[in-house]
Amino acid sequence: MDKIILKSKLRKETGKKVKKYRQDGLVPAVVYGKKIPSRNLWVDLLEMERVYSRAGENTIIELDVKGGKKVNVLIHDIQVNPLSENFSHVDFFQIRMDEKIETEIPLEFTGEAPAVKELGGVLVKNMDDVPVSCLPADLPSKLEVNIEKLKTFDDRFKVSELNVSEKVKILLDSETIIALVSPPRSEEEMAKLDEKIEEDVTKVEGVEEEVKEGEEAEEKETEEKKSEEDKPAEEKKEEEKK
Repeated sequence: MDKIILKSKLRKETGKKVKKYRQDGLVPAVVYGKKIPSRNLWVDLLEMERVYSRAGENTIIELDVKGGKKVNVLIHDIQVNPLSENFSHVDFFQIRMDEKIETEIPLEFTGEAPAVKELGGVLVKNMDDVPVSCLPADLPSKLEVNIEKLKTFDDRFKVSELNVSEKVKILLDSETIIALVSPPRSEEEMAKLDEKIEEDVTKVEGVEEEVKEGEEAEEKETEEKKSEEDKPAEEKKEEEKK
């Protein structure tokens, strides 16, 4: 893969002052690392989107800081504006190429499981990524899980079957199950499931009825109190004498 480069410049603005710059297409960022003082940066929104689509969070990026040295980083965290869906802040973690790092590598599920296609089972994925430890230069961008080996409901794809370099250590037990195919529900199980759903609906309807009755009783009591309070004082005195 070609080297991924992202240009940036130092940032002095913090807090509410960054709002104007976001509107101008800049994203506030910070870069930090072990025994490395953090620095506030600006990165271009469109460039950041382009880089993220290529690198994700587990590919080394060469961060070119204007007026400073280029450093190797990983995207550590990204915040997104829920309204615009644009990046609102980015954390970069600066790494040393001679020190091992721990990160998570995404899994790519390929092929088609015969137990799904031919037996009507349901594919169960127990995880979408795996934690690894290795030198930055040996970091894989993804790991393949070929589910074509799942021919029966007893077959399992385990961590030990991942094709990884000897330079990469997976931080999970080798017997950990990544994927399997569960058998389809029988007609009897589906019938029981339908019965349970109907029972649950009945319970909810019963609760709603009780709540409705309670509200009606409370409303009636309130109206009676209000009617009593609205009576003329002389009429109340006559009733008290009785």
